[in-house]
This record gives sequence, C-alpha cells and structure tokens, in this order.
Amino acid sequence: MHVAVRILVAVVAALLFVAGLGVILGGAAPGVGIELVVIGGVGILAVALERGRYRSEQAERSSAPAGPGGGETDAGLEPRFQRTGEAFIDPTTGHRMRVWLDPGSGERRYRSEG
Repeated sequence: MHVAVRILVAVVAALLFVAGLGVILGGAAPGVGIELVVIGGVGILAVALERGRYRSEQAERSSAPAGPGGGETDAGLEPRFQRTGEAFIDPTTGHRMRVWLDPGSGERRYRSEG
C-alpha cells in the first residue's frame, strides 16, 4: 500500500473505532457502535499487518527497493536459500517469479526470472 493510502486508512479506521466507542458508551445505538468498532478495528489491523508483495523480511526492514516484478534486488541469495519447483507469473508485471526457501526457518524469497 502506498504510504499516503496507509495513513488515510489508519486515520479513518481510528476515527471509526473511537466513534464506535463513543456511541457504545453514550448508549444511543449499541449495535451501530459495535459495528463501527469492528470496522475500525479491522482497518487498524489491516494497516498494521499489511506488507509489501514478494519481499523478504530483510528487505522490509532495510526498506530496500523492490526488484523486477516485486522480487528482491540483491544480486545473490544467501547459501541457506534453496531453489524450489514453485514458480508463478506475477499478474501485475507478467514476470515469472521463482520461489526460494530457507528450509531451516521457512523464510521464502521471490526472484524474478525475467
């Protein structure tokens, strides 16, 4: 998600959550208040848990730019990663993506094959 969109979603979700709490505590319409709290809570969780597509945890932490088709940009993978038979076509770019796996941790990396 683009940063501005994330901020907008977070602000709207927080406002819905707080408004829902206000409605519940005010006793006006508890059903509507619960609905607002749930919708706001889901929005807050979505922003908190959303991650960039096809990126490793390391790339997320270092804010490394996305590679072709959203894959990694680094030239080589660490030796702990093994090529898998899993590949797919990225629907947004049409690039063939190969999945690499660290069997020890289960961490997956996605590399563009062209």
